[in-house]
This record gives sequence, C-alpha cells and structure tokens, in this order.
Amino acid sequence: MNAAEAEAGAAVEAGGGAVMSMAGFHTWFDARARANRFQVDRIPFADLSGWGFEPGTGNLVHDSGRFFSIEGLRVRTDRAWAGRWTQPIIVQQEIGLLGILVKRFGGVPHCLMQAKMEPGNINGLQLSPTVQATRSNYTKVHGGAGTKYLEYFRPGSRGRVLFDGLQSEQGTWFLHKRNRNIVVETGADVPLHDDFCWLTLDQIHRLLRLDHMVNMDSRTVLACIPPELAPAPPGGRRDDAADGSFAEAVRGSLAGHGRAVHDLGEVLGWLTEIRARQELVQRLVPLRDVTEGGWRIGADAIGHRDGKYFDIVAVDVRATNREVAAWSQPLLAPVQPGLVALLVKRIGGTLHALVRARSDAGMLNIAELTASVHCQPGNYADAPPEHRPRYLDHVLAAPPDRIRLDVMYSEEGGRFYHAQNRYLVVEVDDGFAADPGDRFLWVALDQLTSLLRHSNYLTVELRSLMANLRSL
Repeated sequence: MNAAEAEAGAAVEAGGGAVMSMAGFHTWFDARARANRFQVDRIPFADLSGWGFEPGTGNLVHDSGRFFSIEGLRVRTDRAWAGRWTQPIIVQQEIGLLGILVKRFGGVPHCLMQAKMEPGNINGLQLSPTVQATRSNYTKVHGGAGTKYLEYFRPGSRGRVLFDGLQSEQGTWFLHKRNRNIVVETGADVPLHDDFCWLTLDQIHRLLRLDHMVNMDSRTVLACIPPELAPAPPGGRRDDAADGSFAEAVRGSLAGHGRAVHDLGEVLGWLTEIRARQELVQRLVPLRDVTEGGWRIGADAIGHRDGKYFDIVAVDVRATNREVAAWSQPLLAPVQPGLVALLVKRIGGTLHALVRARSDAGMLNIAELTASVHCQPGNYADAPPEHRPRYLDHVLAAPPDRIRLDVMYSEEGGRFYHAQNRYLVVEVDDGFAADPGDRFLWVALDQLTSLLRHSNYLTVELRSLMANLRSL
C-alpha cells in the first residue's frame, strides 16, 4: 500500500466509511475548477484545424480519417406521421472505453472518479469515470499524453472484472454507436493523480441528485455496477426497511421482491416481436444531400429550416487538464432541452416502470427500451394531437406531490454542445394505463437490471434513470 492509500485508509476509519467527506469533495471539486483553465469558443467551419468538408460528399471529416465524421443519413420507417426524413448524423465506428476502477478502503468499496472538462459541458467540469476515451484518444492519434489508468482495464491487469459489456449511445444523433462499459476491482496500489478522487457509491448517489454534476459516461457505467456493491442504508440492510415509502418500493423492486406483471421471457418476446415487425431502413448519404430534408449548410452552422432538432457547429477549445492543450472540432448542438420521464406505479405491491420500445434513426438493433416519455417537446408543437408523444401531456401536468425525481443532466460533452435533458420520475395511481398501448410495457426494476447485462436493450437515457433510482 502506498502512502496516499495508507492515508486514505486512515481517513476511512476516522470518517465513517469514506475516504473523503462530502464537504471535502465539494472543496476539492471547486479547487480543480480553479486550478484548470477552460475556454470554448464557437468558430466558423473554415477555422477548424484538422477538420474539413470532404470533396465530393461534403462530409465533415478529420484529416487522420479517425475520431468521427458528420455525414448524411436517409431514414425510412413505417411510422404513420413523418415516416421518412434525411438528417446529419455522427458516424463513429470505433468503440470507446468507459471504465470505473473500484478499490476497498477499510472494507468499503470506493470508485475512482475524475473531474473532467469536455468542450460541450454546460459547466465545464463534471464528474467522469476513471477512464473515458475513444480508441483514437487512448491510442494517441492526437499526439498528446496517454490516458491515465488505462492499464487497469487492459487484459491481464490482474483486477477482478465486475462488469464488462457494450452499451449503446444516443440513436437520434449517432449511427450504431456503442461504448464498452467496464467496472474493475483492484487490490493493487493505485497512484492518485491530480483531478481524480475516491468516492463511495453512496456519495456518488448523492451527487447524482445535483444538476450537471455526474456526466453521462459515469451514469451509464454506474447503472451497470453489480447490486452487491451498492451501499446499505444506515442501521441495516436495504431489505430491512419496510416503511411503505417510495424509496423502499424502489429497493424492493430492484431486489426482485414481489411479482412482476410479465416474466422476463415475455418482456424479451415483446421487444423481439416489435424489432421483427418495425421497419427501420438506414442509408448513409453525402452530407450535402441533407438539404433535401430541409437542412441548411452555412458558414458556421448546419441547421434545419424550421429551427428544430439540432445544429452542427464548430468550436475552438483550450484546456489545461486534457491530453492535448488545444484543439478544434465539430459538435452537435440541440436547439432545446429534452424531456426524459419515467412513469412508475405499484402493481400488486411491486413497483413497475412503464417503458417504451423506441426506434431512433441511428439505432443498431431497430428498437431499445427507453423511458415512458423521451423527446424534445418543442419538436411536436405543430404535430397533430394523435401524433404527440403518448403521456407527454400527463407528465407536463404532473402535480409536484407525484414527482419523485426531477434533475437536469448533461449528455455527452465530447460530441454534443450544451445537450441537456430534464429527467423525471412520476408515480401514478393504481388505475393509470392498465392497458398502456402497443409499444409500452410495465416491467419491474430488477428486470431492467437483468437486461443491462446485455447490449442494446436499454437506451443511455433509461440507464441514467436507473443509476439514479439505484441511489434511493
């Protein structure tokens, strides 16, 4: 054990289980923000360094042919309203790595987390996983410094793998994008670098209740952490509490107590049937062809003529705590915040979530499970009433005493500029949506946890909600 870890172990024994107190974390986080300088400026596409519009196709690409590209996507579905369209899409074929390193201090599991700046973050610095890197980054295509702690996630690292799986990212904005989500526990000495700290899961769960604190890449990995690492509440085990509260109902459903409306085989069969009959035809086209779908390619932005959806913009970045100190890149900038709302209710004493089978333009496997409502509400301002997202108006009118979670989260700041969603959990009464509709299903929370072991079942937005529900 090195000196830093010995000091941490002593702090655990003195501080009730955590290496760092919550007050200490906020002091440390503020200090990291002051110690590092960040500057992100919008620039015209012509001022991008290392990026340019490809002759012929008009695709926005990097000179190395790596990282990612902005291309056109033509989509055909069997949806009754607006079933065909063309749009820009981020194409990133390489699989990135999102890893959290776990180590026990005084017998208490701690996660090694990073205070990391991303160019698209709303507040600059957010709490990131131990490793958050694309293949181009960790193979140093950028010519900068190496990725810290990468060796703990390599084959033969001698750590114990607690979770390892491929998970999808936003199918609306990415084509077939997946990242490797991995959690590794180590007993080895771990040097503590600047911008990194050890936090217990209980502390991270409390930070999940803060707006724009825990980034998307952390949330997706946290959702996949095995339940046995989850902290017990003060005074006893989780299943000792039986006070009838919402938190107790969440814990019981996550633990598999009670009976689900549908068994897991029925849930899988339902989703498979939707995937089999849903039409989703994707065809990459030159970026210049998105103009046929109402997109305008300007000197400093690519945007839709109706002012909806998103823009493609360019930024110049300066950061003192990244592998390279300065760079420029394109980013996708949503024109408005989104809404991700999960409706939950107790059925036969077991808390169930109303999930929706959602098909997005860039999804790899036709459809994935997402929250009950998942949209940018402004995009439907002129939609016929019958084509507005089901349950959207119910969520927007939900009384405060029914809202169990309400938090603003940023989405991935390495590819999106100020992308944010309002995440809600709304508890409904017993009689609500007994027959929820063709693409909706009531499932118990432990069933969603089971599906997290596999790829392309839960959207990244639903995983964010699962990470937060597990914090109760």
